[in-house]
Amino acid sequence: MAKTSAVEKNKRRRKTVAQQADKRAALKAIIMNQTLPIEERFKATIKLAELPRDGSKTRIRNRCEVTGRPRAFYRKLKMSRIALRELGNLGKVPGVVKSSW
Repeated sequence: MAKTSAVEKNKRRRKTVAQQADKRAALKAIIMNQTLPIEERFKATIKLAELPRDGSKTRIRNRCEVTGRPRAFYRKLKMSRIALRELGNLGKVPGVVKSSW
């Protein structure tokens, strides 16, 4: 089980990303627009840098919904390989069957 503080920090980051998404997208559009003057684009770059770092989508860490484990994460199932194996053996994951031959 992962530290509760790490899981909670990641939840706060997701919330911040959702709040900041529109502002960041608007500033990035200004920065990437080659037709605007360089001064205006530079001001937008500075404004983007002043926004909180945790507002960036790349700061989010994919974690297992069951255990909070950050590695060996399956995006489709939103859980780690270890949790998948345990729940699969118990028959709690639809479509997953313990193999035998």
